[in-house]
Amino acid sequence: MCEQGRPDETRHGVRYFAGEVSDAYLVRADIQRGLSVVVWRGRHVVEPTELSDAEAAAYGREVLRVSRALLAVLRPVKLNYDVLGNSVPHLHTHLVPRYADDPRPGWPFPFPEQDPPAMPEERLRADAEALRRATG
Repeated sequence: MCEQGRPDETRHGVRYFAGEVSDAYLVRADIQRGLSVVVWRGRHVVEPTELSDAEAAAYGREVLRVSRALLAVLRPVKLNYDVLGNSVPHLHTHLVPRYADDPRPGWPFPFPEQDPPAMPEERLRADAEALRRATG
């Protein structure tokens, strides 16, 4: 993630927020509508505990800004916040919108084991644009 710079698009997602310390990407895979990843774009860190207090505050504010946009635009009943880094050792936060009709309400989101198809391009672009507007 450090080496990719701050691209508008990656093979995994479309950027809709470019903050001071992070970028938010709408995930291309059709796993859950609005699934987003907020990527720390400062120096390389793996854990949030490696951030200074000022860095952590800035990152937290930007994660909340993106979260508020997801809530306003897509109206999920809940958001899950996953800071994992097991397979990609660079600080990033998965924001998982949860809907009343999702696959397992009340439980952690059941990510598929197989690679899912891509989200329909028209919906991906429309959602990214709406989220871009909502993050201001």
